[in-house]
Amino acid sequence: MSEPTLRIITASEIPSDCAEPVDPKALQQAQAIVDDIKKGGDAKAREWGVKLGDIKEGDSLTASREEMKAAYDAVDSSTKEVLERMAGRIKKFADAQRNSIQDMTMDIPGGKAGHKVAPVESAGCYAPGGRYPLPSSAMMTSITARAAGVKNVTVASPRPSDITLASAYIAGADSFIKVGGAIAITMFAEGMHCPPCDVIVGPGNKWVTAAKSIVQGKCAIDMLAGPSEVLVICDDTCDAKVVAADLLAQAEHDVESRPILITTSKDVVTKVNEELVKQLNVLPTKDTAREAVKKGFAVIVDSMQEAVKISDAIGPEHLEIQTENSQEVADMCDCYGGLFIGKSAAEVLGDYGAGPNHVLPTGGTARYTGGLSVFNFLRIRTWMNITDPSASQQLVTDSVCVARLEGLEGHARAAEARLLE
Repeated sequence: MSEPTLRIITASEIPSDCAEPVDPKALQQAQAIVDDIKKGGDAKAREWGVKLGDIKEGDSLTASREEMKAAYDAVDSSTKEVLERMAGRIKKFADAQRNSIQDMTMDIPGGKAGHKVAPVESAGCYAPGGRYPLPSSAMMTSITARAAGVKNVTVASPRPSDITLASAYIAGADSFIKVGGAIAITMFAEGMHCPPCDVIVGPGNKWVTAAKSIVQGKCAIDMLAGPSEVLVICDDTCDAKVVAADLLAQAEHDVESRPILITTSKDVVTKVNEELVKQLNVLPTKDTAREAVKKGFAVIVDSMQEAVKISDAIGPEHLEIQTENSQEVADMCDCYGGLFIGKSAAEVLGDYGAGPNHVLPTGGTARYTGGLSVFNFLRIRTWMNITDPSASQQLVTDSVCVARLEGLEGHARAAEARLLE
């Protein structure tokens, strides 16, 4: 079988589904599962779990903290050390984010106003487990929730391996739900085997994304994250072998993943495609990666400005800059989930705990949101206290005036009640 390569297209031929975060068919299927479990409760969750192969008949839907600890104890010492180091780097970055925003107080007429920063009470953290177990996602979500100060953290992942359970233990998860997809998202939202979740976070397949779109409003979600994407902007100074390796690193995630190349050089496309063929031939996950490469594409541009314009229009999950003066090109970019600047800043280093979170927006949603952070678990609550009514009289009279401009007489009279005689 000849290996696929990136097809060359023009900017006008970029597939429109690059910017469609929720699959319509998956939404319909997820809605049926959500509705069924909401009506039938635990029995229906279990029934769907068995039907979809997440658990076997008679298996528990959950794993306790003690079971997570047992999985951790069973892991060899060198693997534990790797996981602990990764957890430490994730926590360090999340702690720095948390410390970047504090409670605030300022003067207002007659008193003080400000905001308080407080975490939500309960978070549901999803870690994919379909094609590959992703313990790194269990850590990225749970550690960040804990750094924000969330009291109750529940992880869900279908058919969890011991490594995934051990990672949840290291991350400080309180409980673990052993089913995935729309089942897990519904259980999070409805408070089944965990407190009702105020926030649901984490990456997942199209059914996870669809279910999150259904339950948002009842609770918050981080983003509508779909199949993985990587876009590499490069010029003729790049190393084609490295670029191809980075494209395949995302292509192996899922057959729906999309590797994208934008370059000022046709020769680069040729060299990268040659490398893709070589590397696919010996890649253990080539059956998956091959299908993803078929969905990928390359765009040849006349300038870096044009490359950035196209990249911003796509809003990729992962954006790598492998060019001469890569920092200058990176500074021009505006729309992306995570930015990886220069040949040495491999996206996979971000996947495995350099610090910034690897849960990132896909499907063009980087236009309006960023990656997972402590801020997803925080509430900014404002307050005011007027202790000197005489100093607030201009504020009162202005409020009376604006209320009547809006035709809200009750508002005006409530303000007038604060006028001093």
